[in-house]
Amino acid sequence: MSAAVTGMGDGPGTGALRILVVDDEPAMVGAITALVGSAGHRVITAYDGEAALERFAAEAPDLVLLDLAMPGIDGVEVLRRIRRTSRIPVIVLTGETDELAKVEALDIGADDYVTKPFGRQELLARIRAVIRRGEGGPGSLPEAPIRVGTLELDPGLYRATVDGRPVVLTKTEFLLLATLVAAGGRVVPHARLLATGWPGVVDPDPQWLKPHLARLRAKLIEAGGPAPLSVRGVGYRLADEASAEE
Repeated sequence: MSAAVTGMGDGPGTGALRILVVDDEPAMVGAITALVGSAGHRVITAYDGEAALERFAAEAPDLVLLDLAMPGIDGVEVLRRIRRTSRIPVIVLTGETDELAKVEALDIGADDYVTKPFGRQELLARIRAVIRRGEGGPGSLPEAPIRVGTLELDPGLYRATVDGRPVVLTKTEFLLLATLVAAGGRVVPHARLLATGWPGVVDPDPQWLKPHLARLRAKLIEAGGPAPLSVRGVGYRLADEASAEE
């Protein structure tokens, strides 16, 4: 369940990326961290599926390197849950005996795979390739509508509805709400919300969050849907309809 972020400055090719590395073998995580870190990328680490989903929601990585064979929540299930809310590039890491799991992962939506053992240049080339193919850029919104209870978001149209009735949101409000929905009820840190709501701003003011989320909350409560709740000193989470009046 532990995780960390390490890395260096800008690297060649794609520029510096935030890469979530998920593997239950600490030695493999360490090797990959050193490998991609040497190219200038920042690394977020997770050693099991549950931690991977938590770090994905909290850290907003640009790309995921995902081992398939893990105890508990395996890599295929992690990928399935990521694809419910995001089209972020995912490269699966497989052993030679993982043929069926590899095919399943590609069918679910993995962008590429690398077979263990692999070399530095091969992995970095695969990373560059999937980033180039991602015309929408890393971490873009999913194409398919997202539903949580009575709330449905259509990322292609930046449209939100509750019980089929439209809720008029600004683009920033929609981006903030989509991030909260993607977290699956977990708390989203202030920094993550700022990066999502104001993607073109280098150092967004934390004071911007409160009024935008207050307006978003009022609109959702009026519509009868789930609303953002503040977790003091940490961030926000999306309440279910039953607790929206807290």
